[in-house]
Amino acid sequence: MRILALDMGSKTIGVALSDPLGWTAQGLKTVLRKGKESDYKTIVDLVKEWEVDEILIGLPINMNGTEGPQAEKVRAFASELGRHIEVPITFWDERLSTAGAERSLLEADLSRERRKEVIDKMAAAFILQGYLDQRRQIKKEEIS
Repeated sequence: MRILALDMGSKTIGVALSDPLGWTAQGLKTVLRKGKESDYKTIVDLVKEWEVDEILIGLPINMNGTEGPQAEKVRAFASELGRHIEVPITFWDERLSTAGAERSLLEADLSRERRKEVIDKMAAAFILQGYLDQRRQIKKEEIS
């Protein structure tokens, strides 16, 4: 079961993909946003290409747990995307995902320019890995 994760930005969308078993997340690409219809088509094409069973979208929750205007935009985008595609869409709290991805890239000693190129897809991978880890933990607890 493949899951496609999206880290929604105003200029770019970071995209990550799980392995078929749902164990690991890999950054796939960063999509330059060109308009909603183009964005929907790009995501639909990725879902078809990779035979995706679920879309996970990072939801920008405020540090106090509330949803602000950016979260509303992401929910509206996801709602419209749902009209273009038939796979389930799930939201995941993305707080600190970009900071976590940035920290990993700094530890990898990447140049500032290279970090800028990959930060969005790495943030999407960070979001997806957190989701996969929680799913695995829940399954483990159900078995116990």
